Amino acid sequence: MSYTIDDLIGLLELEPLERNIYRGRNRDIGSGRIFGGQVLAQALVAARRTVDEEDRSVHSLHGYFILAGDLDIPVVYFVDRLRDGRSFTTRRVTAIQHGNAIFNMSASFHRREEGLSHQSAMPDVPPPEELRSELEIIREHADRIPEQLRELLTQDRPLDRRPVEPLDPFDPEPRDAIRHAWVRAVGAVDDDPLHHQAVLAYASDYGVLGAALLPHGRTFRDPDMMAASLDHAIWFHRPFRVDEWLLYVTDSPSAEGGRGFSRGSFFTRDGALVASVAQEGVIRVRRKRDT
Repeated sequence: MSYTIDDLIGLLELEPLERNIYRGRNRDIGSGRIFGGQVLAQALVAARRTVDEEDRSVHSLHGYFILAGDLDIPVVYFVDRLRDGRSFTTRRVTAIQHGNAIFNMSASFHRREEGLSHQSAMPDVPPPEELRSELEIIREHADRIPEQLRELLTQDRPLDRRPVEPLDPFDPEPRDAIRHAWVRAVGAVDDDPLHHQAVLAYASDYGVLGAALLPHGRTFRDPDMMAASLDHAIWFHRPFRVDEWLLYVTDSPSAEGGRGFSRGSFFTRDGALVASVAQEGVIRVRRKRDT
């Protein structure tokens, strides 16, 4: 069983149903519900399909996860064309299942122009060639994965993720709320910028909320842990390719009241900051009721 980058790009190719209406397929990655990054990426593709100007690419998107997605039926995306300006284009996307909105997103597209430029510095970390892939680490612990999930969680993946500070996914120790991981598509991606942006959107939802659990030595698979993304935002700063190594730096400045907040930054190998991410999610510890 495998899940390739071609499979992921195919997942992003939506079926047009009517003007401004698209349908997307699902892929289970072991969570028992639609992966939030999939809906995020498909909504971005749906929005971009309604932008007529070829010289405009997404510069920001802001989404809210409303209901858990059902893996067994397609997702239908409705796009509202809110504004077509001289420099910016604005779209709103609603993802529907069973007659209910499960996700909505606003996205803005900008015509490329010159301007002032500065950025934060990239952290100094070991290169990806010196690190082991996350998949390799997981496969070493395959005997600790429930049998019904073992094949799914150890299959080949479309993205090679190499953590700089690997942790035991089954017995993590408390640590600072920051982590670094290199990520790259396994194989070549075509030259369509939308595919690179959509794959980055997909990758950005993987593990970002987990930074909020690091100080507590917890993981999403703890039986008493309930976690779910509430919202997700991305700002795209500079051109990039997802089939070249990107460093994803995530940290969590706060967790309180059953919610955790995390941030992320994507850097190219030569240090260019290409995208910034922010996400808040529910992180609840289920408590046994008194008897």
